[in-house]
Amino acid sequence: MTDTIFETRVEQHRAELLAYCYRMLGSVHEAEDLVQETMLRAWNARERYDERKASIRTWLYRIATNVCLTALEGKARRPLPSGLGAASTDPETPLLPAFEVPWLEPFPDALGPAELAVRRDSLRLALVAAMQSLTARQRAVWVLREVLAFSAAEVAGQLDTSVASVNSALQRARAGLAGVAENEIAPPDDPAVRQTVEAYVRAFEAADVTALVELLTEDAILEMPPVPLWFLGRDDYGSFIRRVFAMRGTGWRMIPAAANGQPAVAAYAPDADGVHRLHTLQVFTVVGGLVAHTVVFQSPAVFAAFDLPDSL
Repeated sequence: MTDTIFETRVEQHRAELLAYCYRMLGSVHEAEDLVQETMLRAWNARERYDERKASIRTWLYRIATNVCLTALEGKARRPLPSGLGAASTDPETPLLPAFEVPWLEPFPDALGPAELAVRRDSLRLALVAAMQSLTARQRAVWVLREVLAFSAAEVAGQLDTSVASVNSALQRARAGLAGVAENEIAPPDDPAVRQTVEAYVRAFEAADVTALVELLTEDAILEMPPVPLWFLGRDDYGSFIRRVFAMRGTGWRMIPAAANGQPAVAAYAPDADGVHRLHTLQVFTVVGGLVAHTVVFQSPAVFAAFDLPDSL
């Protein structure tokens, strides 16, 4: 195999490797670095690759898995606020960011692999957040087996372990993700989901909190990393949104986005000069035509990953 052909075949797998490393790390930026490290290691080892022993895809995942496991050594998990403590019952709680926490980041759909390559629902925020509570090897086994459909023998080879060990780790991972992994959500282009999000945007842009609350489930969740604060229930959700409009004014604008296989919007708040400045990226979980969970990200790193304009 010539170097040019090798490079072309390796590059074909970059997008799905990025999604894999993101699932492992919970960070787009760290995943991009690890994919680059994977590609570099593959290039340096190209003379030793034997396609009679394994497909280039299997071989690349072995390299990527080792890179991820090394990167995760001694690292704290990346949570969302709802994974750190009880919900707040006071919408007036001070908004104090906790920048020392390595928060879970959203994944831009534009960076993702083709639908046929990877199950899109396995990228959803709630599942990636739950995966952070697994050990690094359990995460790897679960994704390699359940999402990427490698055989137990292939995964054993990728992890330099036995099939029995892989099956045991998979069983523990399934137990750790029970109730989360089985849940499926409609894709962002589903007509009912799109209709719900469009109605939410209209209500938000009109500062119509009553209409917005009617679009929420009874136990809707609102959380806002890097603020370690979250609310449970449509009443507290609505009360906090009223506080947002009291603090930042009305007349917001929103533009559509997509993250983690879920609908999302970039929200722009008006400033004193009438310019709308980028404020947050909001990712929605829509269930039964209602918003069940909203994660609001306010981070320059997140904005950069989604290539969002600073103003409208």
